[in-house]
Amino acid sequence: MCIGNGVDTSLCPTMDTEGTLSSPVASCFRYINMTTSVGGQKPITSLWFSTIFSLIGLCSNLFAFCVLVNASKKTRSRSRSSFLIFLGGLVVTDFMGLLVTGIIVVSYHITQFDWQILDQNCYLCNFLGLSMIFYGQCPLLLGASMAAERFFGITKPFSHSANISKKRAYCIVVMVWFFAFFLALFPIMGIGRYTLQYPKSWCFLTLLQDPRNKAFGLIFSLTGIFAVCLSFILNTVSVVTLCRVYHDRESVQRRRDSEVEMMVQLLGIMIIASVCWLPLLIFIVQTVLQQPNNELMDSEIPRETEKLLLIFLRIATWNQILDPWVYILFRRAVLKRIYPSLNSRPSIVSLYPTLTASLRRKYTHESVIN
Repeated sequence: MCIGNGVDTSLCPTMDTEGTLSSPVASCFRYINMTTSVGGQKPITSLWFSTIFSLIGLCSNLFAFCVLVNASKKTRSRSRSSFLIFLGGLVVTDFMGLLVTGIIVVSYHITQFDWQILDQNCYLCNFLGLSMIFYGQCPLLLGASMAAERFFGITKPFSHSANISKKRAYCIVVMVWFFAFFLALFPIMGIGRYTLQYPKSWCFLTLLQDPRNKAFGLIFSLTGIFAVCLSFILNTVSVVTLCRVYHDRESVQRRRDSEVEMMVQLLGIMIIASVCWLPLLIFIVQTVLQQPNNELMDSEIPRETEKLLLIFLRIATWNQILDPWVYILFRRAVLKRIYPSLNSRPSIVSLYPTLTASLRRKYTHESVIN
């Protein structure tokens, strides 16, 4: 325990015989209980869990990326191509997130290195914390971007078809990456800080009660919550619009399978993001807004809070494993086996059967499909 009483000071600053600091400690090490076991109990992390978890996620995302590349070669729809670009950005982000964080965490479990010796200047801890924030925020922001793209594609199909392009989709994905990276840089710029977390295998934002750490915790959490809520609102409107059009008497016979496929995939991504990330985001908001415990040491966080943070973080990282399976399982090739009546007859006109004959000839299957 990092209290200077001889129990365990492996992650504390060097102390002299009178218990005062003899040398400064790096900013990523806190005065908290960072031991790997408490009261003889085993830690709640292990090498096998981290390794298997990372391998499953990496293989899933790699398989999904191969499926996406194959699908993008066959599609001729501009809207579908843009949606595949967003999905590809999501898969690449999830893959790199698991790869970068997994290498560091698994390496710690294998070597059990001392963070204070190996990372005296906190470069590795800051890099890991930045990666956790960046790769955590990107899926939520990309999900909101896909929801917005589908919202305009369904509610305003003709103006959307004229404006959407692969180049614009790539630009949006890159903008999301830049925004998430800028957000992750806040602790490097002095707004909050990244610190080592229980049980010494990872770094993340700090749930301390000082103004800067509270500000960064709220910025990160509220940004993620806003992205999830925006996705929910836009996807709800899109689904209601699709249901209304499909029940039109003149459009029943010409279902737009591609629209249905994209919306099913998008809803799956939204549900997974909500279930995996909202518990962690809400927990961070509640923790930073609660009254500080005066019985704790300076810069100490309650052990129960540390354990809950680790549990919620584990739940959140399942998002990176489940995301690729949404696309793998909810494709038309798979959906047709479950629902054989899904005939491939996509047409933009089927959404708006009251269009004049001139408009029907103008907006053909090749020009603005989907």
